[in-house]
Amino acid sequence: MSVFSPAGSPSVPRFLLMSLLMAAALPRLAAAEGLFAEPESGLDFVHFNGMTGAYYFPEMMGSGAAFFDYDGDGDMDAYVVQGHMLNPADALEDALIPPAHDKLVDRLYRNDTEPGGGAVFTDVTAASGIVAAGYGMGVAAGDYDNDGHVDLYVANYGSNQLWRNLGNGRFEEVTSSAGVDDLRWSVSSAWVDYDHDGDLDLYVGNYVKHSLENRRTCRLSKRELDYCGPLASAGDTDSLFRNDGNGRFTDVSKASGIEAAWGGALGVIAADFDSDGWVDIYVANDGVANQLWMNQRDGTFKNEALIAGVAVNRDGMPEASMGVDAADFDGDGDEDLFMTHLRQETNTLYVNDGSGWFDDDTAVLGVGNPSFQYTGFGTAWFDYDNDGWLDILSVNGAVKKIDALVRAGDPYPLHQRNQLFRNLGEGRYKEVTDDAGPAFAVSLVSRGAAFGDIDDDGDVDVLITNNAGPARLLINVTGQDARWLGLRLMVPGGKRDAYGARAVLEVGDVEMWRRVRADGSYASSNDPRILFGLGDRETNAYRARVVWPDGTEEAFPGLAPGRYHRLEQGGGEEINQ
Repeated sequence: MSVFSPAGSPSVPRFLLMSLLMAAALPRLAAAEGLFAEPESGLDFVHFNGMTGAYYFPEMMGSGAAFFDYDGDGDMDAYVVQGHMLNPADALEDALIPPAHDKLVDRLYRNDTEPGGGAVFTDVTAASGIVAAGYGMGVAAGDYDNDGHVDLYVANYGSNQLWRNLGNGRFEEVTSSAGVDDLRWSVSSAWVDYDHDGDLDLYVGNYVKHSLENRRTCRLSKRELDYCGPLASAGDTDSLFRNDGNGRFTDVSKASGIEAAWGGALGVIAADFDSDGWVDIYVANDGVANQLWMNQRDGTFKNEALIAGVAVNRDGMPEASMGVDAADFDGDGDEDLFMTHLRQETNTLYVNDGSGWFDDDTAVLGVGNPSFQYTGFGTAWFDYDNDGWLDILSVNGAVKKIDALVRAGDPYPLHQRNQLFRNLGEGRYKEVTDDAGPAFAVSLVSRGAAFGDIDDDGDVDVLITNNAGPARLLINVTGQDARWLGLRLMVPGGKRDAYGARAVLEVGDVEMWRRVRADGSYASSNDPRILFGLGDRETNAYRARVVWPDGTEEAFPGLAPGRYHRLEQGGGEEINQ
């Protein structure tokens, strides 16, 4: 790793010293024992947030990453979002300014991992034609034109970008011609077919109204400068773009009702929360009430977060929601909600009663107290040990200086450990971070987290982005010890993943529900394939029942464990309702 020389100073600035030291130490973790390994993979990305010492609000937020199959070879490639200088002229004397700071771009890595071999990624950014021009925040992957090639929507602080995958290893920017730009501060987005017309529409979550020129000055104490929070700026509304099916989109933000509520969106997740066959959208807002946009099945949405019990926590207080996920963590067949929050708020788990009404059961389920001293961003429900129960990862990093680290003279007083929670069965959790090995002993300022099986061995790996620090690829070495079965669910014609489809695997008298999704976490996009951990349940063939996005159901019997099955709508046994 090369260390940049900051403008006006011969040494590395204090506030980035710890991040650089950690980056140099990370490869040594690969050989250590633990639940996850961290190999040398070629994924050599280091995030640059443009930190000048002037405490611009966007510097603190960090960016995300994506796992997606850009070249159609069946494995998950990686896209990582980069920052830029916000105002080089305002840099303080010891600010970190790399010599080519104006040429920093998002990076695309091709997955060249061979079966049974170590993780190998190759930087193909230049060959892909992608040149990310904005201050990057998030990325959403989805095949919006149904041509069989996964496209990318990049959310920025400022103008966004839509990169159309041409299918030959190259992308072209079509933001303007597609009509999907948003000039505000966008962070997380979601591709979702909300109107059942067979193509993917686009929801864009916008954060707050913020101006570099009119920013406020905030302090940790009378002498110590610090970053301001979101409430120092006015909230903003989100955007919804309806796919017209001809490569263009129509902005239906107002017509759909999405503009009826202001927020500060950082996390977005789409799922059918009331089990009516139509996908709904949940928005995790920072410091203000969250939104649950219930699909009215006529092209409009209604925010029912307050009445559903997911606008504020059990105490009636809004929280600083960052990352979010939806899944059936307790095995009762409906979509529950989990989200990460600010230090001294705890993360929050809402349990769905099956009709779209929720209870805040954070404390009794064991995820409250352990998260109290952490600020969580990227997160997901995933079965790291393949025992059939969904565990939780929360990647952490403060947004305001941690007073104890400041007093100790820490050069970058925002870093925290990440946390891993094991599902003990039927939804009760125990933190197992201390037992997870050296990969979880590292303390950085983590932000995005993308989840997926990059080596096709049947367990979920994680790509973590760190603010002003290195990206970390954590390879799961625990889940491969248990039995598993994977599904890739495709729309009719088999050209794209059936986002929103749900599958239930029947294992004896147990049913495991999973959903096809790429959205969620924080500013990131996930492997859309479904994984079922089978634990010690030994059967030679399994039966899956799939509920497709249009509400039709099919059964697929005789599925062998230990491999991925590609299932296309219309190819199974139709189930009459």
